Amino acid sequence: MGENKKRKRGPKPKTPEPNTATMDIDDNAPLPTTEPLADAGTSQTARRGRGRPRKSEAPNITASPERRNLRHVSEQNGDVGGVNSEPPLMVPSWESVARVVPAMDSVVKVFCVHTEPNFSLPWQRKRQYSSSSSGFVIGGRRVLTNAHSVEHHTQVKLKKRGSETKYLATVLAIGTECDIAMLTVSDDEFWEGVSPVEFGELPALQDAVTVVGYPIGGDTISVTSGVVSRMEILSYVHGSTELLGLQIDAAINSGNSGGPAFNDKGTCVGIAFQSLKHEDAENIGYVIPTPVIKHFITDYEKNGTYTGFPIIGIEWQKMENPDLRTSMGMKADQKGVRIRRIEPTAPESHLLQPSDVILSFDGVNIANDGTVPFRHGERIGFSYLVSQKYTGDSAVVKVLRKSQILEFNIKLGTHKRLIPAHIMANLLPIISLVDLFFSAVSVPYLRSEYGKDYDFDAPVKLLDKHLHAMAESVEEQLVVVSQVLVADINIGYEDIVNTQVLAFNGKPVKNLKNLASMVESCDDDYLKFDLEYNQMVALRTKTAKAATLDILLTHCIPSAMSDDLKS
Repeated sequence: MGENKKRKRGPKPKTPEPNTATMDIDDNAPLPTTEPLADAGTSQTARRGRGRPRKSEAPNITASPERRNLRHVSEQNGDVGGVNSEPPLMVPSWESVARVVPAMDSVVKVFCVHTEPNFSLPWQRKRQYSSSSSGFVIGGRRVLTNAHSVEHHTQVKLKKRGSETKYLATVLAIGTECDIAMLTVSDDEFWEGVSPVEFGELPALQDAVTVVGYPIGGDTISVTSGVVSRMEILSYVHGSTELLGLQIDAAINSGNSGGPAFNDKGTCVGIAFQSLKHEDAENIGYVIPTPVIKHFITDYEKNGTYTGFPIIGIEWQKMENPDLRTSMGMKADQKGVRIRRIEPTAPESHLLQPSDVILSFDGVNIANDGTVPFRHGERIGFSYLVSQKYTGDSAVVKVLRKSQILEFNIKLGTHKRLIPAHIMANLLPIISLVDLFFSAVSVPYLRSEYGKDYDFDAPVKLLDKHLHAMAESVEEQLVVVSQVLVADINIGYEDIVNTQVLAFNGKPVKNLKNLASMVESCDDDYLKFDLEYNQMVALRTKTAKAATLDILLTHCIPSAMSDDLKS
């Protein structure tokens, strides 16, 4: 570093200030005995220039600010020594350095072994891999981390700071939408000497935050500091949802996920979970704030499981154009947003109507751009008000319909996606009927088939349904012919890949279980599948069912369908 380079002759350089923005502390390092506090925190040694030593100092002795202050106190007390006498030093310990961030001992390292399913071939799994991330202890003998840190977990272990022991952990709940997971450890030894962190209030802009965790670059705990630079509704990458989030300028790297963010009072104000990687962006990290964390914890405590964040179940349009407002019968003092579409599965679908103008939600007026007052000088999207509710809660919505103001007490539910963003490994529905392999489309399935750029490479019709289609019922699934397994009876059908199944023998296909039931009970001479693009697959019923067993054995498929689809 620059402090270790030889300096030119001249006046004595100033002792550099300690850099506390990033601090890596080795838990197993010996206690320092001769270094001043500033040097212990930064592992830097400030060299004095080669100029003539001060009269009050012996040669080759560096006078730090701490020493000068101590000498000044000694002189006032009449304890002045000779030229070669050295004032007493305050020797810090590693414990005093660690107290820069309170509750640091509550931060743990999370080790997880993942075994992802093969969504393209669901009867088998991919090779397992390991990852490490961060977490922290909260009340009730529980630990919080990120959901993506323990996704598709086979085994999870936790290690405390300064300990060499890894303790086996149990996953209590995983909140995919908010990217939070809750763990616990049954071994009482793990909880000895560990105090849970305390949660603080939502920070303001420019408030100092300190992120603690175990990021890439070392094995010991790491501390990075910054300030809150933005607060708004953010896109949660893992959950494919939009919730309140904090943007900070502290470095958040791989491994920081799940680590706590502390304010200057030592209370937790968030969980590090993602960062922005872009050629035009630097030091942009994101933190899950305390309102989202407390919602997840309260949801688990109320229901014994994670039920999710509710939605109002509509697509809306801004009303910033004055002509649009007057055409909808709005007065000059009225503001709101226009309903474009309503989810058929939403509880309020029978109350609200397209072209209704939502004026307020639970007594809070909504602006023409869809925002509501947040804090002094700040506004935020009104979906924040919805996310503060719990699944099954009610809310009062005031709407304008044909120049009349109506009020509805609606019940809030979770989002039913036609193409779900997540699916549990043990809930993969599959059917291998005769020589055709069927699957229900999900985001993991699209990613498995077309890679991480599936939103560009997947077929247009599937993408259109992924982005715009709505489920007509809770049980509805998008069923496709994933692939055609090679057999003598399927000649001519080999090129059919990821094509939606619309009907079987003239009856609409609602989901995989419905399709399996219709095929098993079919007594017709032919099995006819109506596919998208006006394609058709027809097979003789007796011949196809007789060939099913041999096809399963040839392709090492243990069963014709998953257990949840069997009647």
